[in-house]
Amino acid sequence: MSNDASGHPSSPMPPCGHDNPATAHFCDVCGVKLLLECPRCSTINRRQANFCANCGTDLRDVGRTDATPPAPGPIEPIAPTDLAASEAVDVDEAERLASIQRFLHRQERPRRTPRWPGIVVGGIVVGGVLIGVLVASLVATYMTTPPAERPSLTATARPLGEKGSSGPTGRSTPTTAASTDLTVGPDHNDGLPAAAVPEPPSGAAASQLRDGSELTFVVPGEPPSYDAHQEETFALLHPAAPHYNTLLRIDPFDPTGTRVVGDLATSWTVSPDKRTYVLRLRRGVKFHDGSELTSRDVRATYEKIINPPPGITSARKGEYLQIETVQAPEPYIVAFKLKWPSPSFIHSLASPWNWIYKADILERYVRWYEKHIMGTGPFVFVEHVKGSRWVGRRNPQYWDRGKPHLDGYQALFIRDDAAQVSAIRSGRAHIQFRGFSPAQRDDLVSVLGEKITVQSSPWNCVLLVAVNHEKEPFHDPRVRRALSLALDRHSAAGALSKIAIVRDVAGVQVPGSPFATPPAELMKLAGYGRDIRESRSEARRLLAEAGVPEGFAFVLKNRDIPMPYQPIGAWLVDEWNQIGLKVHHEIQDSGQYFKDLRAGNFELSTDFQCGYVVDPDLDLYKFQSRSRSDANYGRYTDPMLDDLYVRQSRTVDLEQRRKYIRAFEKRLLDDEAHYIYTLQWHRIVPHSSRVHGWTITPSHYLNNQLDTVWLAE
Repeated sequence: MSNDASGHPSSPMPPCGHDNPATAHFCDVCGVKLLLECPRCSTINRRQANFCANCGTDLRDVGRTDATPPAPGPIEPIAPTDLAASEAVDVDEAERLASIQRFLHRQERPRRTPRWPGIVVGGIVVGGVLIGVLVASLVATYMTTPPAERPSLTATARPLGEKGSSGPTGRSTPTTAASTDLTVGPDHNDGLPAAAVPEPPSGAAASQLRDGSELTFVVPGEPPSYDAHQEETFALLHPAAPHYNTLLRIDPFDPTGTRVVGDLATSWTVSPDKRTYVLRLRRGVKFHDGSELTSRDVRATYEKIINPPPGITSARKGEYLQIETVQAPEPYIVAFKLKWPSPSFIHSLASPWNWIYKADILERYVRWYEKHIMGTGPFVFVEHVKGSRWVGRRNPQYWDRGKPHLDGYQALFIRDDAAQVSAIRSGRAHIQFRGFSPAQRDDLVSVLGEKITVQSSPWNCVLLVAVNHEKEPFHDPRVRRALSLALDRHSAAGALSKIAIVRDVAGVQVPGSPFATPPAELMKLAGYGRDIRESRSEARRLLAEAGVPEGFAFVLKNRDIPMPYQPIGAWLVDEWNQIGLKVHHEIQDSGQYFKDLRAGNFELSTDFQCGYVVDPDLDLYKFQSRSRSDANYGRYTDPMLDDLYVRQSRTVDLEQRRKYIRAFEKRLLDDEAHYIYTLQWHRIVPHSSRVHGWTITPSHYLNNQLDTVWLAE
């Protein structure tokens, strides 16, 4: 650090080594908080300090000059303990966050030299007024998801045999997303911030809460890898999510699956223009190796998700097009700057896939997490025995004191449907978190009676057909359209819903949600009409026009998950036979299935779109061009579809957004038929009545941390 003749430092001490103006509080290059060295005892103080925290020396005139400081010399890194000490005497959080937001906005416009540097008194008065206005504005900042944009979804749950139950599943009072309070705000001096932590049930259920025991659950498949950023399957989330935390999460007690609460973040603020999100992290959170989590880890994680290195798959990077930068200005502060306001962004930060990884590990070897487990979650990894089980034990150093309630858990890998039901029926397992068919539910209820509880919900999940545009003749939209026209979706919905976990004919949004296409309009799309003879006649005409001969043969690749992949696959083969095509149905284990999908080693393959929150941004990002979405297995490029996605995302007017979504849907499923939708799923989870603290939602990707789950006697 360079000093003037008085021995006072001429500029703030930059831990990063970048040159900054003397009046700066945060580095203009990297955003790190600038520090101030006491000229008397050399103690490092926060930049805003008036007096040294160690010796009391007056710092008000130290380093506060409008003169341009000389370039700093080599700087020794600040020890973590020194930085922590300076943080302990930090000023009011609202002022700090306001300063960070001002810094972020300052990056967007050129600097201007003050016109009246000599009017000291006037400057102080005006500056004080401006700071007061900014702080007041920050404290008043809030964001509320408009009711019209939330899905109207109902979940039901009641123990079997309960008084008043009229059947296998008793219906509770409907709870809609529109009635859920999604208001968030800044830190408050008089209490916790809004929606900071999940709210557990009260009353009798809470009084009976019991610690101890081990939960055993069934997983119908095994994970291809351990990296949640690249995977898309429940087979990873269900056994491994308890080892990790995310920045935010969906309230585990909200049956609509829409209410956002804190996980690693304790609170967050949103700028008035809705383009800057500043989140404060919990202190003292430890990775399972004992190291402390900071904003550096969060930033490294999101950089991997948003801007993956060459050769690294990020399945959901297309969901984060609106992010301009991710910054870590302080050890416990992370900030996101957006290119445009995004109503869905707060839900994107609550993605159950965005496990926070350790920055040091990612910097050394970015693929490390594909084969290893190490997070901050409520359970520590014990073992994974392929083909058998996954075991986790309680994390005694977990940051959320009093949790988890379980001593541990064991996930049993069982692919066969009958064996899964048998495991629940016999008591070998307590629950299977994905879902069972109506027939399987009835079987368990008839045998177990009051020992079984059934929870059910709409399901934001649909099985698709990925059509490889790089394979002939499927590069021709006429052929793809013919394949969709051949499907009698309405008849299939009635028949398959009795034996499989599917139910509704749907477009790109869950039926009943705000942006779902009404049935009358949906019937105008290719393959959605009720006159199947007319549709199949048109399908044959299109095939002949495209030069596809009668008896043309191809392979449909499918996943070895029985429900609902195999019944849907068998139905597809039979439907396409009706228009003169010969289809070989090839069943693959999950590892090979995903490998072939990502490599384009298929003609047609089953695929899926399952979301964690019902929202157009989160449900449609997959279908953007291949360069934008690693999850686009059709391998097509469609600039018009990309443009429609961005337009619907940026539009504030609900009716206009609905029009863009309809246009997106028509181009995806009809005009170009890039993908083929089958039937919307319906979720039914029968489980042991001993299981408490778990609530069904419209997504099987939620509520898998298990920190709130407990077992009754």
